[in-house]
Amino acid sequence: MVTKNSQLQRSTATGSVVRLALLGAMAAGALYTARARRRIAFTGRTVLISGGSRGLGLELARLFAAEGANLALIARDAEELSQAARELESHGTRTFTYPCDITDSIQVRQAVAAVIEQVGHIDVLVNNAGIIQVGPMENMTLSDYEQAMAVHFWGPLSLINAVVPHMKALGHGRIVNITSLGGKVAISHLLPYVASKFALVGLSEGLRAELIKNRIYVTTVCPGLMRTGSHLHAMFKGKHKQEYALFALANASPLLSTSSKAAARAIVEACRYGKAEITITPQARLLRILNGLYPSFVAESFGILNRALPGANQEPDGYVAKPGGASRSMLAPALLTRRSDAAAARNNEVPAEMAIDSLPPGAQR
Repeated sequence: MVTKNSQLQRSTATGSVVRLALLGAMAAGALYTARARRRIAFTGRTVLISGGSRGLGLELARLFAAEGANLALIARDAEELSQAARELESHGTRTFTYPCDITDSIQVRQAVAAVIEQVGHIDVLVNNAGIIQVGPMENMTLSDYEQAMAVHFWGPLSLINAVVPHMKALGHGRIVNITSLGGKVAISHLLPYVASKFALVGLSEGLRAELIKNRIYVTTVCPGLMRTGSHLHAMFKGKHKQEYALFALANASPLLSTSSKAAARAIVEACRYGKAEITITPQARLLRILNGLYPSFVAESFGILNRALPGANQEPDGYVAKPGGASRSMLAPALLTRRSDAAAARNNEVPAEMAIDSLPPGAQR
């Protein structure tokens, strides 16, 4: 009797394993089929990139161009747009530029209408434009939060509202929202940035569910630190030189950051397959996992880390936002920031007021 029961139990267990294996294989096959069906080529498609004149936006433009896409770049600075267009057009890429402040919904609608009129269609929208304010909470003002929300939430929403009806008419579309690890895990001394990126993550994830029925696939991109060259344009408050030094050194470290090229490749691939979400850099993925499993531990750890960061600057100067290019000092020597400085030179991120020869030789074009 014992032997028969044992055999019956083994048979039942074996059957369960087989059924689970079959279900797993069927699920994997369904996922593979869905992935293959959603794959698109970018040849002949029009990609609209906000903040496309420099940094990560320019890196993305280069990759989409290499795949035969038409490019529509919008940004505030007309000269930077012209510089980006000259580079892209020198390789034979059809490039349309339109100066546009995405915080102005009227300008956004005009820019989208102009692109559609000139190019005919918009197949991919990349919400990439961004700002970053670095400093302690005590030195941040309400206007810092309003500015971050205007660029990271209301701007993308205006572009999405302008583009989605067109994509619905086309019967397809891709929207890529460049958020941040800071939209998943709150990072110290980045409160306006973090709050606005959390808002964009929520918008992006909700849009994914609502638009998929229209064959419009929304991808949420959550990068960790990237060497785009944006450290020279980031705005610093409080103890400017100390804040800049910590930010620039972390941004330049290959142990903490990834190159803008690698990040752009991952984003283009996610767009190609219509992925729901990607997190860029192993460090960012690890922190997300830890925060998901042990949120209290991560919060307490950041509280301890925050004590080691520069304190508030109560002098009037501490409330003045200064760009990274004006906050450099020997606290962040060029030898240690050369990777990010090189990215700045490559990605059109060197501010006009900074002479190119002020960068270290390895960072110059």
